[in-house]
Amino acid sequence: MRLSVPNIPPAILASAALRNDPIVSPSEAVQRISSFLSSGRTAVLTGAGVSVDSGVKAYRGKDGRYMHPDYKPIFYQELIEDSLRGHSFRQRYWLRAYIGFLPVRRTFPNSTHYALAALQHVGVVGPLITQNVDGLHRAALRRVLTEPEIDRRILELHGSIFKVHCQHGHVYPRAVFQDWLGQANPRWREFLAELERTGTQPKTNPDGDVVLDDSVSYDDFVVPKCPSCDAEGRRNSIIKPDFVFFGESISQEVKDRSYRTVEVADRLFVLGTTLATYSAFRLLKHALELRKPVLLLNVGPTRADGLPGVDKLEIPTGVVMTDVVHTIVGTRAHNDPALRDILLSDVVKEVVEQAV
Repeated sequence: MRLSVPNIPPAILASAALRNDPIVSPSEAVQRISSFLSSGRTAVLTGAGVSVDSGVKAYRGKDGRYMHPDYKPIFYQELIEDSLRGHSFRQRYWLRAYIGFLPVRRTFPNSTHYALAALQHVGVVGPLITQNVDGLHRAALRRVLTEPEIDRRILELHGSIFKVHCQHGHVYPRAVFQDWLGQANPRWREFLAELERTGTQPKTNPDGDVVLDDSVSYDDFVVPKCPSCDAEGRRNSIIKPDFVFFGESISQEVKDRSYRTVEVADRLFVLGTTLATYSAFRLLKHALELRKPVLLLNVGPTRADGLPGVDKLEIPTGVVMTDVVHTIVGTRAHNDPALRDILLSDVVKEVVEQAV
């Protein structure tokens, strides 16, 4: 079976190159989004575009094309292959991911994450489905909700980078596994410590690993075995991040929950995604089949361009979403302490960063 990175169909990209879509002003966009969100129960679907302002790399550029044509990610079948070849793939993945996890731990929510958290807090929007594995929607909602409440409000369609699991279902925090990797590979632990001391960072790829020099050998990198499997008398070093790899399917449970989220809502608000991944695109299609209004906010072509029933605004989410919240909630933005705290969070972070 031939596997490839999901992309927008070439016909849509070609059509987009010929179109001159009207540019909407921020003020008009704010009014249209506010009107849409105020008209009924809204489900939200987000993609990589909402995290770009946090420094997280997107898969595709403003032209809708994959930005890393020469980069060959490791596919699910390669990572879990129980063979010497599979072990080599895991060595390559975990060495690069070990280095790449450093900037992930330093990433913070941006104004779009906080705006959506604020809208969830006041009940304007309901459940949020995200394709992102960066945990930033969760981090924003932690300002006002407990973890069990967040679990009910957010569905991470493709999983989370902050957990790992073995093939027998044992789950560990990613930070714990990071420490195991360092203990098993003291030379690379020193390399990572040097990166932290100097503040340097190799180029990071979309799936969280980094570009290392061609001279780097992965042969001596040790991938820790699962300690729970060890205690049960099994030797198992097939451990993967708790997110969906290219070539891997989402679970039936997650798929069913994502469909239910769309079905119980009155409308669907889609932000920062080209919808190149079918697991997300089919949710938009499902909303259209149920005759629910859909508003799509994205810069550049998407897989849904030209579909009847999709109202699209070409504008970055960070330009408008905070103003959308203020337009909808009015004076409550100042009178509600929790709401005020959410809306000021990104501003406070920027001030701290500038001071540093």
